[in-house]
Amino acid sequence: MEKRYMLVIDQSTSGTKALVVDRAGTVIGRGAAEHAQHYPQPGWVEHDPMEIYDAVKRTAAQALRSAGAEPGELAALALTNQRETAVMWDRVTGLPVYKAIVWQCQRTSEACESLREAGWEGNVQAKTGLRLDPYFSAAKWSWMLKHAPDAQEKLAEGHLLAGTIDSWLLWKLTSGSIHATDYTNASRTSLYNIHTLSWDQELCELFGVPSSLLPEVRFCDASFGHTSDPELLGGARIPITGVIGDSQAALYGNQCFQPGMAKATYGTGTSVMMNIGDQPTSSDKGLVTAIAWAAQGQVTYALEAIIRTSGDCIKWVRDNLGLFQTYEEMDRLLAQAKDSQGVVLVPAFVGLGAPYWSPDARASITGMNRGTGKAHIIRAALESIAYQVLDAVQLIEAESGVPLQELRADGGASGNEVLMQFQADLLSRRVVKSDVAELSAMGAVYMGGLGAGFWSSTDEIEALHTSYCPYEPVMETEIREAYCLGWRRAVASVLHNTEAVHSN
Repeated sequence: MEKRYMLVIDQSTSGTKALVVDRAGTVIGRGAAEHAQHYPQPGWVEHDPMEIYDAVKRTAAQALRSAGAEPGELAALALTNQRETAVMWDRVTGLPVYKAIVWQCQRTSEACESLREAGWEGNVQAKTGLRLDPYFSAAKWSWMLKHAPDAQEKLAEGHLLAGTIDSWLLWKLTSGSIHATDYTNASRTSLYNIHTLSWDQELCELFGVPSSLLPEVRFCDASFGHTSDPELLGGARIPITGVIGDSQAALYGNQCFQPGMAKATYGTGTSVMMNIGDQPTSSDKGLVTAIAWAAQGQVTYALEAIIRTSGDCIKWVRDNLGLFQTYEEMDRLLAQAKDSQGVVLVPAFVGLGAPYWSPDARASITGMNRGTGKAHIIRAALESIAYQVLDAVQLIEAESGVPLQELRADGGASGNEVLMQFQADLLSRRVVKSDVAELSAMGAVYMGGLGAGFWSSTDEIEALHTSYCPYEPVMETEIREAYCLGWRRAVASVLHNTEAVHSN
């Protein structure tokens, strides 16, 4: 059959999507499913890897039915995924030995702090571009080896494998024949040396994670085998290529192919990332040096600022406080409150990321008065996303020496016009949102399409028309500065309280 389409799996923190995309870059079929979030202790976050893989199979079938396409018409399957979430499984039974430990999880804070106090952070950061932080995968695998039932016995028997979500899904999709990852996901583990482009033996020993458990690392546009699970699309053999972590995929999907181009992905958390070219740049102020992608024989690097909680804050206001039921209701309430009336929400539910890097910080709402209503709190929650992105952009500019010209926005929360306008006002720069809703997925599609020969070059991809909705800054300077001062004071209060708790 003619290879008319690409299939992409977009496995995120909150759920799984599958899209069918044609040669014009148009999404013609969709499938989607949420998965459960498990919070066994305060600060702990887990997912069920089997539930996630079941969602992959269901959504792939949904997407093909929606498109009216046959598996034989697929040129390739591409994959993008939530990064840093750690999985460990038994290669014999094909079952996880523990639930996946999610990137948000803080259970390894003390272990990371012990390594930091022992003087290891400089070495880890020099090799990996990453700080010693529970955000990344290595400490999670180390915890599993110590606490997962029968982990040590399985390790001694040679039955254990470890990987991020992409590795787990590749292993399942290929019926256990491929244990691999790509450069972007490997670079988020704290075990991968981004200079030598290899697993670092010293770091594996430091975290107590044998390198024998880890996947082979391949270019994003390389071959990752073929699907062979009889429960996936009737057992069709579909080439797999275009594997890339979700934030890097969004950078690629936003066509930030040149150094200095930047994007913000507004998801459960938010990644603000800038393409810095073919040489890594170190940062000692909280930025992450990451591999943006590895394709067409070349590795491209990026600077990234990580925001732990952004879109998840809106879900918290909805689900935990019950201040609104639907996003249409939220929009109506926002229209009633043109500003937050001084209310500031600092969403440090699982700590604060760049530029603060305080994993023990906790959330607060300040500035309330007797007239404060739910609309003001909802607006404060929405505005907290924009404030955190402002912090991130200012840090990237300072560390890279490259001024931001324009911010390209994607992810679920980027569809909110109030947020996007407030973001442009705070940055005092233009913010543009693509008309493509799923840019992480499209980044993987573009990458996989090049790997499969579906498209011939990035020039051909750029010729696929994508329109952007621009938001120009309109806020007066004095008002913007007053808002930013209120945010800085609220964050300072949170950090002060965190220090006070530790001192006691």
